[in-house]
Amino acid sequence: MPFEPAPDLTASRTERVLPLRLAVYTDYPYTSDGESVFAERAFALFLGRLQSRLERMTIVGRLRPDDAHGHYRLPAGTGFAPLPYYESLAEPWGAIRAMARSLVVFWRTLDEVDACWLLGPHPLAIAFAAIALARRRRVFLGVRQDFPEYVRNRHPGRRLFVLAAWLLELAYRGLARRCRTVVVGPALAERYRSPRVLEIAVSLVEANDIVKPDEPRGRSYAGELTILSVGRIDEEKNPLMLADVVARLAGEEPRWRLVVCGEGPLEAPLRERLQALGVADRGELAGYVEHGPAMVRRYRDAHFLLHPSWTEGLPQVMLEALAAGLPVVATDVGGIGAALGDAVWLVEPGDAEGAARALRSLADDAGARDRMVSLGLAYAENHTLDAEVDRVVGFFAATAL
Repeated sequence: MPFEPAPDLTASRTERVLPLRLAVYTDYPYTSDGESVFAERAFALFLGRLQSRLERMTIVGRLRPDDAHGHYRLPAGTGFAPLPYYESLAEPWGAIRAMARSLVVFWRTLDEVDACWLLGPHPLAIAFAAIALARRRRVFLGVRQDFPEYVRNRHPGRRLFVLAAWLLELAYRGLARRCRTVVVGPALAERYRSPRVLEIAVSLVEANDIVKPDEPRGRSYAGELTILSVGRIDEEKNPLMLADVVARLAGEEPRWRLVVCGEGPLEAPLRERLQALGVADRGELAGYVEHGPAMVRRYRDAHFLLHPSWTEGLPQVMLEALAAGLPVVATDVGGIGAALGDAVWLVEPGDAEGAARALRSLADDAGARDRMVSLGLAYAENHTLDAEVDRVVGFFAATAL
């Protein structure tokens, strides 16, 4: 049976609640301490706000069997349907056994919901869609990034994995012709082009987190300059490029420093790369920083955001940086350029020298910084957490009422 947290009687429900019981599936691992369920990804915060606008939400996801602890507690009142755990699709036999048992869990979950939102492409998302459609439940799809490109960067040289990713991608596009689909960023909207598609930004920016235009102009660029990076320290995020960039800059001017907020399997290699390049004293690996005032302060204390990822949809950390009035330098991947335009300075993926040149130029050009910041603040004001959740609710309501 789904995990049932106690209802939060103090939660604000001032918005109109959509009479929809929704199951949401993401292929993310979850943990539980026996009383609450925790997610490892900040997307859970977006789902938490969405949950407050629905009659009921049930999260469907893999439950880790160990005592690991995620960072994001699912809000009270959110149901949880635990799926059998497997470590990765890269270990197919264990994954197949777990996924076969997951079908039973999902079948039972459908007894208590009107619709499901299935984020993929993923084999289980496709199987769940088939089951839900057979049982006459409404099915919404979700796509957050270019899946084949993600797999190609995560498993370089493994052509069968990339082929499998493309097969899943094509199957999902086929499903999207029948099911209403939410995609993140304009690049995916183009790929899934259809009247049934809603393009969103997964924003966690609250309206009161957006700085006033005069505040960034008061940020001094005369002394020490801090480059901020936020996100998982993982293969597809290309974190080792951060060390290469700060080494180029600090080798010319020692006032440059790097702050990395996040954790992941490449944390130790990043630390070693900083050491090998002689800039260990110029790099701070701050680890996980809780979303909220502590993270807002990190953004506001920095001078730039650098996002060197190999693959993306439209990263939420970029919206948070724009809301703080930070100039952003990012690799030209996913939907970043199409969504943000001149609000960011784009460089080629893997081009550490290009990123260093962009940061040098912005440090010296107040006019360019001001133009980027103004565009970024305008984008953030139009894509707050509440605004994006409103759009998703309206999209669901078009077929739910």
